[in-house]
Amino acid sequence: MRIRKKSWEAEELSTNEHLVHEPEEYKGKWKEYFGNDNPIYAEIGCGKGRFIVQNAAENPDKNYIGIERQTTIMAIAARKASPEMKNIALIRGDAETLSELFAPEELSRIYLNFSDPWPKKRWAKRRLTHRHFLELYKELLNGDKEIFLKTDNTVFFESSLNEFCETGWRLSNISLDLHNSGYEGNVMTEYEERFVGLGQPIYRLEARWPKNQQ
Repeated sequence: MRIRKKSWEAEELSTNEHLVHEPEEYKGKWKEYFGNDNPIYAEIGCGKGRFIVQNAAENPDKNYIGIERQTTIMAIAARKASPEMKNIALIRGDAETLSELFAPEELSRIYLNFSDPWPKKRWAKRRLTHRHFLELYKELLNGDKEIFLKTDNTVFFESSLNEFCETGWRLSNISLDLHNSGYEGNVMTEYEERFVGLGQPIYRLEARWPKNQQ
């Protein structure tokens, strides 16, 4: 869904200190950007920013990078992050540009929250959990190589389960109705809050690459 352009977005995008305008320059140097050795978590498709900003505020010992391709939505997200927050960066981009933004093993976790489901079978390769994206994530992730996913779309979730399992990832904390599961610590996106209010179940999983596999 397209968001109407905001009268203030150009100024926000040009002046907000959390927006990184030449992110390729920090490939392999994101710890220098943040000025610490803390883990770096990236959300691909951060939307209006509620999830990434709240996580950054609650976890000052972690660094967060929000990636969003839509200009107006990125401006809305940027407004949510206060100037005092030093552990958050925002980038205009998408999953196709990840290898230009990050060096191998530079990230500690990737969040995929309510990604475009591309529901038709012929669009399967565009889904952010298709195996060619999973291979890219595996290269960019270090340590436990974690991917946390949430979606409201059944087709996307089932497809994601298959792709993770068939490519060797190990799954845990799988939920078919997150908000009635007893799971603690969930941070909602704006999209999630709206659909939960309509009674839509939210699916969630955590995927990790086994340390003894190449």
